[in-house]
Amino acid sequence: MVLLENEAFLSELTRLFQKSRNAGSLYITMKRYDGKIKPKPRPSKLAANPIPPVSEYKCLIRAHVGNKKLSTVINAKDVNKFQLAYANLLKGNMDGLKKKDKKKVGTSTKATQ
Repeated sequence: MVLLENEAFLSELTRLFQKSRNAGSLYITMKRYDGKIKPKPRPSKLAANPIPPVSEYKCLIRAHVGNKKLSTVINAKDVNKFQLAYANLLKGNMDGLKKKDKKKVGTSTKATQ
């Protein structure tokens, strides 16, 4: 997994969208990130050394197509700027989606006869 800066992530994400047009699917996940990379300790150890509360949460975004993986971490102060650029990127690249087939709800032939 490659951790990129916000601008580089958006440019690489554009490349992943182009790559996924031909074959494959692009998966994007977004989650809250507190900056910790170690797991939470057991309750017995937690009582002895309590964890201080997180002052500011961040946002972790991951994207992957096949075995190509990207990720970025967005600080709270940069969320608005990133969200605008991200929304424009999604709007420009969502044209390759397939339309869902609607099934016709019709009466059966036996009921009409």
